[in-house]
Amino acid sequence: DTCQNFHCKRGKVCIGDKQGKPHCICQDPAACPPTKDYEHVCGTDNKTYDGTCQLFGTKCQLEGTKIGRQLHLDYMGSCKYIPPCTDYEVDQFPLRMRDWLKNILIQYYECDLNTSGILTEKQRNKVKKIYQNDKRLVAGDHPAELLLHDFEKNYHMYVYPVHWQFHQLDQHPVDRLLTHSELAPLRASLVPMEHCITRFFQECNGDQDKLITLKEWCHCFGIKE
Repeated sequence: DTCQNFHCKRGKVCIGDKQGKPHCICQDPAACPPTKDYEHVCGTDNKTYDGTCQLFGTKCQLEGTKIGRQLHLDYMGSCKYIPPCTDYEVDQFPLRMRDWLKNILIQYYECDLNTSGILTEKQRNKVKKIYQNDKRLVAGDHPAELLLHDFEKNYHMYVYPVHWQFHQLDQHPVDRLLTHSELAPLRASLVPMEHCITRFFQECNGDQDKLITLKEWCHCFGIKE
């Protein structure tokens, strides 16, 4: 197989030419495998696509055009009305996001107590103290006042989860900068539930260079170090 171990970017597939050399061509959206309803995605053109294969195949076919440059994955699920984010809501967003990240790490730690593999040993040691001290706030919806009070009283418990999420996203490449595409997996999965996340990330990018540094990221979450 000439295409074995030959990588094409999203939206393209590998084929062999007459000489047997592999190269990439645009995925035909109509040839994408069938998907379930829950696999539908919404593009930034406000159109629902059957899945990411169809979305990125369409984007590839529009390569070089203004529409193609502007087309990205907006969020997971079929397109729906997303209400605008108010100033008050975007101010409250970091409270919920910090708590959510902390709870994710605690859940990973609990899973690793039985079957290790999600967190590294270094990560488990970091989360262990958070896990042991977190019995006072049961996971769930909490009023903003309680989350703010807990952040001020137990600030040290929220630092590592914020750092951890940054480094989870900083992968392509690992350069201590978050690009639009690196933020996409987190943003796209949360938009239907947290409609302020897009505005939050936009405002995190203080110098508007389309790159979020670790310092900018931490500042958005109220982390001083």
